[in-house]
Amino acid sequence: MGRAKLTIIPPGKPLTGRAMPPGSKSITNRALLLAGLAKGTSRLTGALKSDDTRYMAEALRAMGVTIDEPDDTTFIVTGSGKLQPATEPLFLGNAGTATRFLTAAAALVDGKVVVDGDAHMRKRPIGPLVDALRSLGIDAIAETGCPPVTINGTGRFEASRVQIDGGLSSQYVSALLMMAAGGDRPVDVELLGEHIGALGYIDLTVAAMRAFGAKVERTSPVTWRVEPTGYHAADFLIEPDASAATYLWAAEVLTGGKIDLGTPATEFSQPDARAYDLISQFPHLPAVIDGSQMQDAIPTLAVLAAFNETPVRFVGIANLRVKECDRVRALSSGLSRIVPGLGTEEGDDLIVASDPSLAGKVLPAEIDSFADHRIAMSFALAGLKIGGITILDPDCVAKTFPAYWRVLASLGVAYDD
Repeated sequence: MGRAKLTIIPPGKPLTGRAMPPGSKSITNRALLLAGLAKGTSRLTGALKSDDTRYMAEALRAMGVTIDEPDDTTFIVTGSGKLQPATEPLFLGNAGTATRFLTAAAALVDGKVVVDGDAHMRKRPIGPLVDALRSLGIDAIAETGCPPVTINGTGRFEASRVQIDGGLSSQYVSALLMMAAGGDRPVDVELLGEHIGALGYIDLTVAAMRAFGAKVERTSPVTWRVEPTGYHAADFLIEPDASAATYLWAAEVLTGGKIDLGTPATEFSQPDARAYDLISQFPHLPAVIDGSQMQDAIPTLAVLAAFNETPVRFVGIANLRVKECDRVRALSSGLSRIVPGLGTEEGDDLIVASDPSLAGKVLPAEIDSFADHRIAMSFALAGLKIGGITILDPDCVAKTFPAYWRVLASLGVAYDD
């Protein structure tokens, strides 16, 4: 049984020490899939072991891939170069990356695959990706526009170009790119729409694909050509998770501490590392922050903004409404549980009515995490400065950062549970 709630006791002192974020979830799940599609044995080091990556690994095992785990940060993946049909539906919990990536990869299987998830995942849209697969002649059905998805794959495509709205989710784009290298012809993946989502994540995907032998070329600002090379095994080092690092960077500036993450912010390749430059400006965050290219960092920045000298408006965050929960609503409601009106919504924007005098007060508030790891971890930051902050369902952090509460404790944070 997980803990029902956890109350953070403000440390009242700077947080100092060394705290290693786990490996990147985004990169771990890309590398696991590519290694599973490759022929031979790949060694993935620095990997994240969490609910999301466990779901991906279990799904690959169900499709004939051998995965050994010799230690807490290593996967040894042996594939035949061809995924096998799964006898049972692939259950992926609420792991968005695994669900989107495997929905596309299932097209390379010669047979039927059903991709499914928990009640939260069954509310998360996947229709645009299914439509894109169908445009390639792939038999894919999602009756509700959300999982479950049934794919009857052949490993063959009937078209050489696929279009996808790039503003909906970069995961759709990454899923198509990774799948395309396993097909039978070159494929152009083209982004549509006025607003292109997190391009940095597409760059992560392309870099990982190339590491496993794919040939990918960006032929225009919105088009990538993927050759049908398949993948070969590779040894691959996964960098720490930048989204997880944002909580530690924020804890450092909130408490005036010094936390050594082991990796300088400048060495991260993930888009969320851009948040470091903003966090470094605290308590003088800009009046407007565009979250479109660092969406998973927005919960961290929004809670940090509560203590800023001046109000902050977050824009470009509409996609946060279709994450593990509606994060715009979760942030506004959680902030307003602390002080009414601290967080408000205006369309899809989030406005934080910053108040530096909150620090040092006791403002008892139970924060509903909505079973969302990022909501739980970000609101813990409020508890570093305000007494009485209680996180409901704190163990949901296992999705991406299972050791989160232990890491904060190692830096000097105490709890009442």
